[in-house]
Amino acid sequence: MDKNSIIGFALIFVLILAWQQFLRPSQAQIEEQQRIQDSLAMVEARKDSLANLQETTTPTVVTRDSSGNVVVDSTQVAQLSGAYGAFATAAAGEEQETVLENDLLKITFTNKGGRIKEVLLKEYFKMSDASEGENKLPLTLLEDEKNIFEYQLPTLTAATGSVSTGDLFFDADKSSNSVTFRAKAQDGGYFEQKYTLKDAYTLDYDIKFSGLGNVLKRDAQSIELNWVNYLDKLERNQSYERTMSSVYYRELGDDATYCSCTGDDLETLDEEKVEWVAHANQFFNSALITKEVPFSGGEFETKVYTDEDEDLKRLSSKVAIPYSGSEPSFAMQMYIGPKEYDRLQAFDNEMEYTVPFGVSIFGTINRYIIRPLFQFLSGFIGSAGIVILVLTLIVKLLLFPLTYKMLYSQSKMAALKPQLEKVREKHKDDQQQQQMETMKMYREYGVNPLGGCMPMVLQMPIWFALYRFFPSAIEFRQTPFLWANDLSSFDVFAQLPFSIPFYGAHVSLFTLLWALTTVAYVYYNSRHIDMSAMSNPAMQYMQYFMPIMFVFFFNNFASGLTAYLFFSNMTNILQTLITKNFIISKSKIEQELEDHKKKPKKKGSFQQRLEEAMKQQQAAQAEREKKATRNNANKAKSRKSNRK
Repeated sequence: MDKNSIIGFALIFVLILAWQQFLRPSQAQIEEQQRIQDSLAMVEARKDSLANLQETTTPTVVTRDSSGNVVVDSTQVAQLSGAYGAFATAAAGEEQETVLENDLLKITFTNKGGRIKEVLLKEYFKMSDASEGENKLPLTLLEDEKNIFEYQLPTLTAATGSVSTGDLFFDADKSSNSVTFRAKAQDGGYFEQKYTLKDAYTLDYDIKFSGLGNVLKRDAQSIELNWVNYLDKLERNQSYERTMSSVYYRELGDDATYCSCTGDDLETLDEEKVEWVAHANQFFNSALITKEVPFSGGEFETKVYTDEDEDLKRLSSKVAIPYSGSEPSFAMQMYIGPKEYDRLQAFDNEMEYTVPFGVSIFGTINRYIIRPLFQFLSGFIGSAGIVILVLTLIVKLLLFPLTYKMLYSQSKMAALKPQLEKVREKHKDDQQQQQMETMKMYREYGVNPLGGCMPMVLQMPIWFALYRFFPSAIEFRQTPFLWANDLSSFDVFAQLPFSIPFYGAHVSLFTLLWALTTVAYVYYNSRHIDMSAMSNPAMQYMQYFMPIMFVFFFNNFASGLTAYLFFSNMTNILQTLITKNFIISKSKIEQELEDHKKKPKKKGSFQQRLEEAMKQQQAAQAEREKKATRNNANKAKSRKSNRK
């Protein structure tokens, strides 16, 4: 084994050791895993305890008194007291529903856990699958039977040390716009949850611990709320919906943030104060907001499912509610409704950041430029598609001074094209000399081959911002324009009987129109400007291949974006034709080139270094060719002498 092989194996061994060290969990990660295992063990213990209890408990026979209230037999209470302690009376009962509603919401509550069972949004719908014919279906939130919304009450007498309110049956008391749920303890105390439906999509939500000083543990400083929400698939484009749904939260005095939208994630806050937490779909939001006292810590998790699964995602939050004994209460609000930016902004707590416009410069462009401009135009124009067209024209008008410079630069290159072709023909066998002479001619005539790049570069932040804007703004959801019936999702001009990898089972006409106009624009420009700057001929064909390749990506993009790109291309073509044929004078361009040629030239330092580098490279290439020639001659002499 030679020296290089030994060194190679040694480096590989070191890399393996370093990689193992990198992958080894930290002490904090080990402790976190242990904490999760302990929590799972506690849950399993609770399940086993309840299972044993069910095996030894006679079936619940529900009886009622003269007022219709459920009466639980004392024998049952004795059997349930082992698992539920002082709350054994509330552990048996019959599930009943209560409804609160206004013009926008219909909220169905259940006394099992005293929680929301379903929320119907009256002004919004979800669409059935396009392949089955699109029909409007009711849109409900928080409706999944697997959902959890429960408090862990640290009791003194329960077998597992705590009682979950999700297992308890609450007494319900409904008034005109509120419902109060109470889970009674045996000594007269109770745990209370009160929901008051306000205007629009907001509820006041208050909890109260009354007379539980001898029931709950005296050293308890917080009550854990466990909230698990299985998101339903509400939108046509599940890719967008999946990557724009997550758990959002805000630490007190800090910016709003969120768990990963693209993969499983777990965020843990130990003692940090949390102002609110929201389980957000692409266009809808279920949020729990503190009023005066924040949550003390929290744990937020997302679990991503696949297209084949019934649910889109599982969002879960665990927050600690401060508890101080005596007669404590905790005031909160709930928001369950659409992610309308202005409505969320009115909370004045950065709740509007649950609208996934982005958190970088692109999010800033969306929030403070594109969104206000779109709203302003919508006040005068009824069609969202026409607003997109007008928005395109405004952007192009603002960038026209730079576009004019780009087109002027292209016109100068077009005027210089015959002379550049002569240079290429003269040095067709020497690529480096050809490039040097071309650059010399550019400098001599004052032509910048990159002069047309700036307008495109300036538009890129707008394109990236709009990529997030159209599938995030609820104003585009299910908004039709021409053949597109939802500007927040892809347009379906034709449905395919099969699915093409990376393309889908539909044809987006806006995407095809964008690709065709892009190819047409590239073809027109290539006829009038010199393409010798692309030294590799394959690069000249790449500019035609790129739009075709992007058809596979844009086919599943929001039709609002592809419509904007199509309108942008059409505007580019019109601007180019009008400017080059009616505004820019060809004779003036030619005279300007000749005048610049006569001026004395002073090479810049960059130009000098570049030319010197090319000369050195050319000299090195000539030396290599001379050496190769000598070697070939020597080999020929050697073969000739061997034959003799």
